[in-house]
This record gives sequence, structure tokens and C-alpha cells, in this order.
Amino acid sequence: MLIALIGLRDEVSLPAHPRPQPKAIHGRSGGEGRRQACLAAGGAGRAGAARGAGGRRRAMTDYSEEQRNEVEALQSIYPDSFTVLSEKPTTFTITVTSEAGENDETVQTTLKFTYREKYPDETPLYEIVSQENLEDNDVTDIIKLLEQQAEENLGMVMIFTLVSAVQEKLNEIVDQIKTRREEEKKQKEREAEEEEKQRFHGTPVTIENFLNWKAKFDAELLEIKRKKMKEEEQAGKNKLSGKQLFEMDHNLDTSDIQFLEEGLSIILLKIMLWCQLNILQAWAQSC
Repeated sequence: MLIALIGLRDEVSLPAHPRPQPKAIHGRSGGEGRRQACLAAGGAGRAGAARGAGGRRRAMTDYSEEQRNEVEALQSIYPDSFTVLSEKPTTFTITVTSEAGENDETVQTTLKFTYREKYPDETPLYEIVSQENLEDNDVTDIIKLLEQQAEENLGMVMIFTLVSAVQEKLNEIVDQIKTRREEEKKQKEREAEEEEKQRFHGTPVTIENFLNWKAKFDAELLEIKRKKMKEEEQAGKNKLSGKQLFEMDHNLDTSDIQFLEEGLSIILLKIMLWCQLNILQAWAQSC
């Protein structure tokens, strides 16, 4: 009986359980697809590190491989803004630019990353090496954002996540700039309207401000009178007598004689003309 059962077991073949196959990562549009590409780049290193009895910690070769895979993925994602500065330690920069805001204005920053020996189990070193159109408080906010994101993603390749967070922050800053400018424009318009109202309506007259105005007006009028009296007094002191004028201008002693001589010459000329006229009339009558 036992022999029969053994033979029956050999004749019946049980279906083999297929091994699970890894899922292929399909290309996606937008930031999520790029994020999956970065995660896939570090997947092989993480899988190798997880193997082994008791889940041993990653070897140094696993860290190096994971870092190298992430760099390759980042180079494909940011071909125009990714620059390798050194390989030991791995250091590179990525320039992040916001979307264009009003009047095609953008803000920009260049981030510098350096892998530590046990990255991604250790956070990378990061800093802002340059920026355009950012305020000091914006730079401070970006540094705080990088610190927060690095702590939240510890143990995973994270550079793409950090850069994406900065990208969103820059877009927010552009929106804030637009909002601030709109508020400034509205404020100027309100101030202009208020100034126009003041120009037409003026200041309401009260007893207090009228008395203040009258006191000021009376003081100004009194000062004008004082100046006028002083000018008249000064003019009276400076007025010269006839003797002083004669002593200052020596031509005055001959001016009267010249006047008499000129008047006498005119009189003699008129007498001569009258005599000649009478002679001509007498001659005409005799003829």
C-alpha cells in the first residue's frame, strides 16, 4: 500500500509556483516620473543591502553603488543644470529656476550637494552657492526646507526630492512677488485718490485751526510792515541834498551855462530867419 502511494505521488506532478517578477517602471510625465526614476536608481543597492541573515547593515560598496546610480539618474533628469564638481567625495551642483511670473520674471538658486560616506543613511551636505532675485529671508527659508526634507527622507536617495521641494518654493516666491506688487499698486492708487480728495475738499475749518491761521497771518503781515518801514527809513538816510549832489558832480556848475548858450543860439537863428522873410516880402511887393 505504501509503495502504491509513493508511485502515485511520482505520477502526479504538482504545479510549480512561479517566482514573482519585478515590475517595470514606465516612463511618467512630470515630477512623479522623475522621482520614480531616482528611486529606481537606488533600488538595486537597497535590495542588495537588505539581503542576508538578520538584515545586515549596508556595506560601503552598497553606499558607493547607490550614490553612483543616483548621480547617473540626476544627470539624465537635469542635463542642462547638473554639474559634477568632484568625485571623491561626490560633489555636484543643480541650478533650480522658478516658473516665469509677471513680465517673465523668475527667481533662481544654485544648490550644492556633497555625499557623506554613508549617504543615504546620512543626510547629504547642502548649501546655496548663488541666487538671483531672492531676499535674505527667502534664502533662510530654503535652507530650513532642505533640512526638513532631508530628515524626512533619511535612508532613501533624496536629492530629487530636495530639488523638487526647492522648485515649488521658488514658484511660491514668484507668486508672492506678484501679490506684493499688486498690493503696492493698489496702495499707491488709494493714496493718489486720497490726495485728490484733499485737494478739492481742503481742510475743514474749525475755530481752533482758524485762530492758528489768523495768528500766523498777523505775524507774517507785521513782519512785512517792519521790513517796509526799515527800507523807507534807509532810503531817507541815503537821500542826498543839492549841495551834496553839486559836490559829487562837478559838471553841474557848467550845465546851466551850456543850457543858456544853446537857448540863445536858437533865438538868434529865429531872428535871422524872420528878417530874411521880411526882406523877401518887401522885394516881392516892389516888383
